[in-house]
Amino acid sequence: MSTLVARFRGLPSVQVALSFALLVLGFLIAAQVTGEKPRTQYSTQERAPLIQTALDLQAQQETLKAQILELRKKIGDLEAQDPGAAESLRQLYADLESARLAAGLIAISGPGLAFRLDDGTPGGGVDAQVSAQDVRILVQQLWLAGAEGIAVNGERLSTTSAVIDIGGSILVNSAYLAPPYQISAVGPPDLYERLRGSLTFADFVQGRIDRAGLSLSVAELAAVDLPAYAGTVNLRYAAPAPSGAP
Repeated sequence: MSTLVARFRGLPSVQVALSFALLVLGFLIAAQVTGEKPRTQYSTQERAPLIQTALDLQAQQETLKAQILELRKKIGDLEAQDPGAAESLRQLYADLESARLAAGLIAISGPGLAFRLDDGTPGGGVDAQVSAQDVRILVQQLWLAGAEGIAVNGERLSTTSAVIDIGGSILVNSAYLAPPYQISAVGPPDLYERLRGSLTFADFVQGRIDRAGLSLSVAELAAVDLPAYAGTVNLRYAAPAPSGAP
């Protein structure tokens, strides 16, 4: 043993360091080779479900494409059988758009009017406060004058809209509104002239606005933007008008 130690001590220090480095490198290579197999197996196991999922999605996409092509072919066959089908479909879409416009379900923009209706002098009592009835009268007169769409403080009116008094405010659709009230309307260029020609509107201005001291101003605008009605349309008692009815 002493002889082996003596020989080891007799080796140059460079050879000793090089031998130790080669030994450590050998351990590292062996450890890497040993760990490579489990890591490869893990990656392969994870990729298989992903590949299958991608293949399934691709198959679904191809199925949907085939269904679309089949439906397009059926539409083409129907149009070929009835040359007027395309025109009927266009008319149907036009009627639907007109119905949505009348119901206030689409936003519109165009020339129109903007009224500002506000309470009278403080201390004037209940008569000096704008009521839901005042707003309803003005809205009704705008409809009769040919307005295509109306909004109160940004709330678009539809066939099911209600304007009622709730305490010191007015409920329009499902929104509580406080004065001043801005009633905006889109209509023909002569909408204001039509409105001024109404005896009911004149009586409203003289008998209600002037007598109670309410504030009413109007502006004719080249462009009035009305939002779409945001509520739901639930008609429970309406029925189609008989054919030929006015």
